[in-house]
Amino acid sequence: MNSHPRTYTAVVFLAGILLTLGLKDFYPDLERRFHRRQKTHVSSIAAAGLDDTDKVELSDGTESNDRHVDKGKIHIPEGIQACIGNTPLFRIKSLSEETGCEILAKAEFLNGGGGSPKDRVALNIINMAEEKGLLRPYSGDKIYEGTVGSTGISLATLCRAKGYLAHICMPSDQATEKSDLLLKLGAVVERVPPAPIIDPMHFVNRARALAAEHTADPTRPGRGFFADQFEIEANWKAHFDGTGPEIWQQCGGRLDAFVAGAGTGGTIAGVARYLKQRLPDIRIVLADPQGSGLLNRVKYGVMFDSREKEGTRRRHQVDTIVEGIGMNRVTANLEAGRELIDDAYRVNDDEALRMAKWLVEKDGIFVGSSSAVNCVAAVKLARVLGPERRIVTILCDSGTRHLSKFWAKAGNLGDGTNLSMVDVIDGHA
Repeated sequence: MNSHPRTYTAVVFLAGILLTLGLKDFYPDLERRFHRRQKTHVSSIAAAGLDDTDKVELSDGTESNDRHVDKGKIHIPEGIQACIGNTPLFRIKSLSEETGCEILAKAEFLNGGGGSPKDRVALNIINMAEEKGLLRPYSGDKIYEGTVGSTGISLATLCRAKGYLAHICMPSDQATEKSDLLLKLGAVVERVPPAPIIDPMHFVNRARALAAEHTADPTRPGRGFFADQFEIEANWKAHFDGTGPEIWQQCGGRLDAFVAGAGTGGTIAGVARYLKQRLPDIRIVLADPQGSGLLNRVKYGVMFDSREKEGTRRRHQVDTIVEGIGMNRVTANLEAGRELIDDAYRVNDDEALRMAKWLVEKDGIFVGSSSAVNCVAAVKLARVLGPERRIVTILCDSGTRHLSKFWAKAGNLGDGTNLSMVDVIDGHA
């Protein structure tokens, strides 16, 4: 028993001697391998621009964005009125490919107030009235306007945003969704029978009279302000200061023509005045619906349309299903740019209805009647100008404001629709 520990110790001692003798020959090779790997590691650090004392830190990147944001330069717009203007300009693919021209659309239906170019006008009217002391926020002041819809919607929206009330007079034959929307925006809505402009109950004259009555009544809070979109210079100036410069910049200063309809005349006059200063050869073309006398006013200096002959008229206003453009009287806003308008194209109701369906079928663009008229006129102009020209037009508002009237007549698109441009536009300009 006592001899076992001695035997175990002798065995361990002998194994240690043998291991030492074995490593004696192996160790130099192990040392050479270690130094070779260390030299490679140092070379890699040097190639990375580091030294062997640098520490490599790992990061999940959650703070990287904060490090590059200059918090002092962040601008957050104030209020819905800050969302008006700077609308996109985009290429209408189907019309461009069909004509060989580049037909571009200014997406005014994306304005952030009432969703139309009238947002620009309404905001400018209010701002100019405030500057002149004619309106004071939260004082009970009420804005009165006669409108077929879009200007009223823009005014009602901005009145709520800026501390005013709105009273809108509109023809009773306009699409009901417009008056429904105005009511939801808190406006007083008065639908009056269509009448000639000389009639005191014409929607514009009615709004003017109500504003005067409000101001003259000492028992009522605030004052009445008549927006007067057809005559006030704030209308065309909104497009001279905004829409025109935006188109110029978005096109890089290169365009051959601008096409638009006229409801008050402010859009085409303001844009024409801006663009003609910079591009004297640009073609400014009016898109005019059937029944409107503006085409003859532009072409011949006479405000008349054959549909206005005694005994032929179905409506007291322009005889068309199209809403928002076309008229049979001269306005200050149209006259502000009429001499700059080079030509005008007639668009009948059937062409407008078919173009609206074409835009949905080919491009997924769902717009209202005036936008369809603009696009028909743009195609007609493209055929005259020839290929490789750049034509800009306006898409005014969404088709959702025209469901009960214009789109009810246009009908549903259906799965099997396959329109051709020959189907859309009659064979004459």
